[in-house]
Amino acid sequence: MTATASTTATAPAAPKTLRYALILGGLSAFAPLSIDMYLPALPRMADDLHSADATLQLTLTAFIVGLAVGQLVLGPISDAVGRRKPLLAGLAVYAVSSVLCAVSPSVELLIAARMLEALGAAAGIVIARAIVRDLYSGTAMTKFFSMLMLVSGLAPILAPVLGGQVLRLTSWRGVFVVLTVFGALLLLATALALPEPLPPERRSPNRLGATLRTYGRLLADRSFLGYALAGGLMFAGLFAYVSASSFVLQEVYGLSPQEFSLVFGGNGIGIVLAGQLNGRLVGWFAERTLLAVGLTASAVGGLGVLAAAVFSLPLVALLVPLVLLVSSIGMVMPNASSLALAEHPHSAGAASALLGVLQFVIGGLATPLVSIGGASSAVPMGTVMACFAVAALVIFRTLTRRTA
Repeated sequence: MTATASTTATAPAAPKTLRYALILGGLSAFAPLSIDMYLPALPRMADDLHSADATLQLTLTAFIVGLAVGQLVLGPISDAVGRRKPLLAGLAVYAVSSVLCAVSPSVELLIAARMLEALGAAAGIVIARAIVRDLYSGTAMTKFFSMLMLVSGLAPILAPVLGGQVLRLTSWRGVFVVLTVFGALLLLATALALPEPLPPERRSPNRLGATLRTYGRLLADRSFLGYALAGGLMFAGLFAYVSASSFVLQEVYGLSPQEFSLVFGGNGIGIVLAGQLNGRLVGWFAERTLLAVGLTASAVGGLGVLAAAVFSLPLVALLVPLVLLVSSIGMVMPNASSLALAEHPHSAGAASALLGVLQFVIGGLATPLVSIGGASSAVPMGTVMACFAVAALVIFRTLTRRTA
């Protein structure tokens, strides 16, 4: 879809747009907050619950599985019954299950509660993207996705830092109390300030056969699959950075915790700034062009990080391409999401579900891959990030096609 051919749906007024951005950005932040905030507490949780580390890791596995299943189920349901009912139900489930996580006396109950929590979080993630497609089209949709980067773009970066600060004040149970409050506030905001965006005449039948055919049609759409995979691979690169950068920058390059926090926060700001720049450029340039620029920048950055790691170059030689790679996510994700959803207005929930599942399935591969080579070298992180970034560019060029 080119900039000249993009049309803009009847957009809400500016105050409503800001309100929607805050609410939908918060909904999009569910997954990284729920995954990353409690990771610093895992050693304490193992001692408190008298559990083996491997068993406790199942709380993370359960959440990722629940997130994938929840999106695949709730996306098509929201296409059939509207967005508000499944969204409010999901937020209520999230808040209640977060309470169960906070009071769990055993790791078995915690695993079950995390699965329920993920089902509730899935509603927020998948329906938030579908609502954007309901409200906007063309460049207006891309601009709004760029605006969401103000909230959702910072979440994966800041969640581990926020979790660490919570642990300074309370136990691991306090992390789930914070998540409970977050879910309850979003439930209240959604109930009071987010009207139903999908009128009955635009809804699709809620039948298993129709749902499976919709998913089959989406997976057979080369352009949709190309945009979705490009976004998923970039998300995986972000996962690799979040999981490995603390070891690489502190243990390999000798940064102090305070210096690492500055680098980590600076990269988060880079994502937000790139997202806002993208929002300004959309309309002047086609979304596909901006996506190509973002993917090219990320590939160059990934190869630069790998070169700095392989040749043991000074820290600045690593940080410059690292900033380029991480910041480019702010340009890639809004355009990839907008282009993937653009041609599927009547199945936005199902399309959003596949977008989310691919992101977290591919992203879930990043953490074990960067740990294969150990924490004594930057090469594993550089290799994984470079491979994901280059693969995203190749798939974009191979699968997607220009549309008039």
